[in-house]
Amino acid sequence: MASISTTHRSHSRPSPPLPRGLVVIASGLVLFLLFSGVFIIGYQLAYLGRIFPGISVAGVDLSGISPDQAAVLISQRLSYPETGKIVFQDKHNVWVATPSEVGLQLDAQNSALAAYSIGRQSDPITRLYNQFDAWYSGVNLPPLFIFEERIAQEYLERVAAEIFRPTIEASLSLNGTEVVTTPGQKGRTLDVSASLVPLEAQLRRMSDGILPLETTQNSPAIMDTSLEAEVVRQTLSEPLTLQMPNTEAGDTGPWHFSPERLAEMLVIERVEEGENAHYEVGLNAEGLRPFLEDLVPQLARNPRNARFIFNDETRQLEVIQGAVVGRALDVFGTIDDINQKLDEGEHSVPLQIVYTQPQVANAATAESLGITELVSVQNSYFRGSSAERIQNIQTAAGEFHGLLVPPGATFSMADVMGDVSLDNGYAEALIIFGGRTVKGVGGGVCQVSTTLFRTVFFGGYPVVERHPHAYRVGYYEQTVNGWDANLAGLDATVYVPMVDFQFTNDTPNWLLMETYVNPGRGRLTWKFYSTSENRSIEWQTSGTQNVIEPPEPLYEENPELAKGQIKQVDWSAEGADVTVTRTVYKDGVVLFEDVFTTHYMPWQAVYQYGPGTKIPKN
Repeated sequence: MASISTTHRSHSRPSPPLPRGLVVIASGLVLFLLFSGVFIIGYQLAYLGRIFPGISVAGVDLSGISPDQAAVLISQRLSYPETGKIVFQDKHNVWVATPSEVGLQLDAQNSALAAYSIGRQSDPITRLYNQFDAWYSGVNLPPLFIFEERIAQEYLERVAAEIFRPTIEASLSLNGTEVVTTPGQKGRTLDVSASLVPLEAQLRRMSDGILPLETTQNSPAIMDTSLEAEVVRQTLSEPLTLQMPNTEAGDTGPWHFSPERLAEMLVIERVEEGENAHYEVGLNAEGLRPFLEDLVPQLARNPRNARFIFNDETRQLEVIQGAVVGRALDVFGTIDDINQKLDEGEHSVPLQIVYTQPQVANAATAESLGITELVSVQNSYFRGSSAERIQNIQTAAGEFHGLLVPPGATFSMADVMGDVSLDNGYAEALIIFGGRTVKGVGGGVCQVSTTLFRTVFFGGYPVVERHPHAYRVGYYEQTVNGWDANLAGLDATVYVPMVDFQFTNDTPNWLLMETYVNPGRGRLTWKFYSTSENRSIEWQTSGTQNVIEPPEPLYEENPELAKGQIKQVDWSAEGADVTVTRTVYKDGVVLFEDVFTTHYMPWQAVYQYGPGTKIPKN
């Protein structure tokens, strides 16, 4: 029997066509939107970087021009700051000024930018609406001005100086040491602040005007000065003497002030009593302040700890420089005493001195300071240094010999060295400055800072501040017999007061530093004495990485050199990066770790030659 398969097909009815009118409307709408979009984009492009049509500032039409052009046009059309007239009047006197002379300036640039911003802010719909509104209705912005009240105040203060008439009361004055009285007189002053208010209002109206000045009159309130005159006579009856208490050798003084000198410092102070007033007369002790402040540096003495060296045989400290008790003049305390003594009729006053004891006196012992042994020592070498550089190394190193660092203290090289100058024993030698090696005072000081850094580094002390040199300096890679490139990255520079080297004595004991310079061997030795905490260190160096060859030599003309003469003034050095890591152990346990990164720039050799010299080819 045959099998018959039946297939069922589904037929869908086609949608009826849209009405012709609706198709036309839809097509027109699409074309309108397309045209509008093209028009809007074209409109934006047409006025890209230019002010939209219909926008003006104070009536100056800025349509279609750039903000810079608009700023120029505004400046040309709005000339009120330069051509306007402001007349200040005080009775029969007048002062005429232009608005610009009293601080009004047209801010043409920002006025133009304000016009340019119309139609360019907020959301797209709002921007389009603002553009249309400007085109259709117009937008007239007020100009922007800058009113510098300071200039107006300075102008009015000059006017005030012409108007001013002092209030003179029945008062007390001196002619030498003779008491003189003066008759009273009504005073007259210009109220500058009150006069500024109508001026600013007038300027905001951008119109010329006459402004009456605000003045005030003051009547004298003191009629009799006989009692005050008697006080003056008592103050000037004999000289004032200031003297140094506990005089020591080399101290100056005493200092005397004659009645004539006291008369110069006499003050007559007006004191209000409601509607009346009176004068209080006495010596103006504040007039002594400049004199006393001049004495401050003469009498000042900072407390200084004794300086020692550690005797390795006796294990005791030996004083090499005695301790100094600090002292300082108390200026205000002395002024108070002068006032009090004069009130009591006394004319001899001791200076008020504040004394400060040093932390470490001469009698300090190694045991009391916890200084019992050598805990770190490092050498650096400077073979080939000039005599001037050696002098600077000796001078700088001497500043630290025998110096003590308290437990827990952060030590600053810059604080100890102070001013590196010719007056302080330094000479001119080569330094790195402004990207060049040039002659400067103190060249070689970095030999000292580098040696201290290494003594701190290998002693296991925390480094607080360290700055490497701009380029590799050969001195800092010298060893006793030659050179060691592994010392690269273990240098430190100091440039007082901007660049410092600092470390912390993070132990419970004092730390004694000793420095020794051996010019013959070209060696600087730095020693730390304290009590060992069983510290040890491990360190690794990456060596020089990312090595960059120095640039080609630079030749520059020096008119001070003769023709044919060539002189090298800077030396080449490879650029490189060095990373040094350090792990500090205490009793075998990690105390801390730190990393020192150094980037050396490639350094260019520089030659100078005399005019007319033929430069050699590389």
